[in-house]
Amino acid sequence: MKKLILKSGLYFFLILIFLEGLVRVFHLGKDTPNRFLDEHEVEKWVPNQNGFSVTGNRRQNFSEYKINNSGYNSYREFNPTANKTELALVGDSFIEGFHQNYYNSIGKKIEQQFTDIEVYEYGYAGYDFADQLHLVHSYKEEFNHIDKVILGIKFSNDLTRSKYQVMTGRLALESPLNKLLKKSKLLVYTKSIGLLDPPQKLIYRMRSFLKSKQEPHVISEEETARIQKEKEQQYLANFESLVKLYGFDKERFTLLLDSRITPPLFLEHLETNNFDYLDFAPLFEASKKPTTLIYDRHWNNHGRSLIAKVITDHLQQNKGWK
Repeated sequence: MKKLILKSGLYFFLILIFLEGLVRVFHLGKDTPNRFLDEHEVEKWVPNQNGFSVTGNRRQNFSEYKINNSGYNSYREFNPTANKTELALVGDSFIEGFHQNYYNSIGKKIEQQFTDIEVYEYGYAGYDFADQLHLVHSYKEEFNHIDKVILGIKFSNDLTRSKYQVMTGRLALESPLNKLLKKSKLLVYTKSIGLLDPPQKLIYRMRSFLKSKQEPHVISEEETARIQKEKEQQYLANFESLVKLYGFDKERFTLLLDSRITPPLFLEHLETNNFDYLDFAPLFEASKKPTTLIYDRHWNNHGRSLIAKVITDHLQQNKGWK
């Protein structure tokens, strides 16, 4: 019996080693760059990293990323000066672009339409509007040299707070234990394709069951509408608070949004108070090709080309923006 247990343990270990090697040889597990908090309490990627972002259990999306000296995924370094024409794209994972090769990014697509422009992509997964304005404010000397700044905004999740505070949740991923676990590509791969989700959900359900056995409260349609209205008003108040706290240069700053998922309350506020914004909804709705990836809602190459077109058209129609 003892021999059987020892042999079974040995075979199990060898199988794990084989699978680890298989995942590494075929590059099925994604490379996740390390993150840090800089001297301005701006969260970003540790500079000068490179690797491959992988999504799906059959490498449905495989793309290369390159973190520059500024801590962002980009094909170029950021060096804004007064004698050049520069555009900054600021936002979350949609701007970060890990779902596409760094040398075929939105910024690169925009640059290809001009002869005298440099595009800087300040994209970082999880950035909300507070993160974005805090970044611009913290590096105001750098951003003062940039001629145009596009800030991506999604009303439903980018305006949940009225001021910037460090989000410790993401930085906790840099703990020594997590760094050690990330060294196993097999573990990274199994987590990314959801094999670890069932046991995690089971534990969560057990905790929820033990915590409360009360009947779930059913909310009426009227109550749901009231809660939604209050949430929208609070998010609008948060937007106003952030703009007042960090400033918003209406001459140079433009918001990028999707009007299909933006409440009229916010759009009316932007128009009434002369906030410039670009709406990519019309182009996406008119597209006969899919604009997002199969397995999540991030823009695919076609979608990112349409975003580049929206921004390019805006710049060409406003040639005096420099």
